[in-house]
Amino acid sequence: MNQRELFLRHVGQTSPAPLALEIVKADCATLFDAAGKEYIDLIGGISVANIGHRHPKVIAAIQQQLEAYLHIMVYGEFVEAPQVQYAKLLTEHLPSSLNAVYFTNSGAEAVEGAMKLAKRVTNRTQIIAFNQSYHGSTQGALSIIGDEYWRNAFRPLLPDVLHLAYNNFDSLNEITGQTACVIAETVQAEAGILAPAKEWIQALRKKCTNTGTLLILDEIQSGFGRTGKLWGFEHFDIVPDVLLLGKALGGGMPLGAFIADKKLMDAFTDNPVLGHITTFGGHPVCCAAGRAGMKALLEEGWIGKVKSKEELFKSLLVHPKIKAVRSFGLWMAVEFDSFETNKKVIDACIANGILTDWFLFASGCLRISPPLIISEQQIEKACAVIVAACE
Repeated sequence: MNQRELFLRHVGQTSPAPLALEIVKADCATLFDAAGKEYIDLIGGISVANIGHRHPKVIAAIQQQLEAYLHIMVYGEFVEAPQVQYAKLLTEHLPSSLNAVYFTNSGAEAVEGAMKLAKRVTNRTQIIAFNQSYHGSTQGALSIIGDEYWRNAFRPLLPDVLHLAYNNFDSLNEITGQTACVIAETVQAEAGILAPAKEWIQALRKKCTNTGTLLILDEIQSGFGRTGKLWGFEHFDIVPDVLLLGKALGGGMPLGAFIADKKLMDAFTDNPVLGHITTFGGHPVCCAAGRAGMKALLEEGWIGKVKSKEELFKSLLVHPKIKAVRSFGLWMAVEFDSFETNKKVIDACIANGILTDWFLFASGCLRISPPLIISEQQIEKACAVIVAACE
């Protein structure tokens, strides 16, 4: 049996017809399959590979850490240099109130930890999230996902969860002194790149402050330069109480985090002790890789090139079948009239060496979230293929 047959037989599947591309190598913004075919990567592992695949500084950091130790124990009892130094680097580039990092294995686990923290700190139970939001697939994260299609099959889920309309001022009236936290994507990703009005998200921040509600911003996709700034919330002149990170956080390795003020985070230390623990969250190799990746992102100036690359994409993605191109940095949704049209374009793109896909809550939109290091020549080629595929 070949690898594809073994994959279909022995690996858990998430759809009836997976792409089953057999990628054998990835480098910068290019993927290579088993037949030697090259693909320009417009997905970036869903905003994971912001500094490209296998950045040499990340590889070097991994190799260096391998010589020291792998897993020992990571939930706070041992002082591990990769974890400590990465937390230091992150907090140096965040507002002063976001000064304590709790590392997890993934973005979904960061969501789970943040929900527990909000309940513990506020002694409240209600959690508010938004329609068409995506925060992960574990049961707590699934409870706040903003679409009943994905929730319904797995009920019962967490009680006392309220879903509101995103970017809607009337929704803010539902936030009260009974609300433990509001969890929002700074920019909605799976809805097809929907950015809020600055006035609305600032009003959300004010309402949470006035009601003693924690504002949790999910930047699992929007963080690490994707929007043209290091953090998405910088565009809106607000600061969350808790920040959720994942995806690009690990430089290509699995890593998530929730970040808050130390005074809040210390709620996990007592009543009960060990209020939130993890076996592998903050794994030393992942933290070493993530720190090297973040340093490369900052030192090599990739964030400063996001805007011009965004404009290049938008200038070239012009065709009568393209209804709209919504973007926020190097992150965009190319909208067609239906999923069927979009799927045909996606299939044609993949056949012609451009890897892309669709959005969970915007199936008529083609996803563009490439490594930030993608070249102008690759952008031009990718756009030419997309436009040709529209025919």
